[in-house]
Amino acid sequence: MSKSMSLANQIIKFYYDLDPSKWQLPPGISLLNPFANADARPYFELFYHKYFSDHNQRHLIVGINPGRFGAGITGIPFTDPKILEAECSIENPFHKRYELSAIFIYEMIKEYGTIESFYQKFLISSVVPLGFVKNGKNINYYDDKDLEKSLTPHIIAYVHDQIKFGLATDKVFILGQGKNFKFFHKLNEKEQFFDEVIPLPHPRWVMQYRLKRKKEYLDEYMLKLGSV
Repeated sequence: MSKSMSLANQIIKFYYDLDPSKWQLPPGISLLNPFANADARPYFELFYHKYFSDHNQRHLIVGINPGRFGAGITGIPFTDPKILEAECSIENPFHKRYELSAIFIYEMIKEYGTIESFYQKFLISSVVPLGFVKNGKNINYYDDKDLEKSLTPHIIAYVHDQIKFGLATDKVFILGQGKNFKFFHKLNEKEQFFDEVIPLPHPRWVMQYRLKRKKEYLDEYMLKLGSV
């Protein structure tokens, strides 16, 4: 992508250029694509222009794939419509329902500093930039081995495309210490995207299964993200 383009414009172009028609989805799995909804695009663009309209280098934080109540609506990783309005001051017409992962991420951002200072240093993305639904529920790309296999060449291309934004490649942070980390770490060993892959506990796992220990995990984020 053009070095003259701001990071915001590069990110927006990346997402708008996604062509999931090339993806081969196994039977029974449908695509969650917020960018197919023209009504979502103005708010998505406002967010990235607000926090990324510069040429500064960021470190990448990589989630799994969008869910129905957060990025599946807004297109913005770990930013549901309620948080987009309440925390980022971007009013939007979408149903205001919290997503657990988004709650944790924005609590973590407040621990770090301000939303502006956090996004000056980090860009949050996903291994797969679009989401999946099966039987009315979110599924992860690794939950179906045929899906994972068919997506892998696209994932490789998407990581390379994002590195071209001018991202730092000494470290990458992976959300999910189990299957997401295992998949990405193995892929990184082969493709050599980043020098070091650092796992972090997934926000939803913390909120759903370790809520009483949330401060412990917030401290872990501060320690690891503070290394850059």
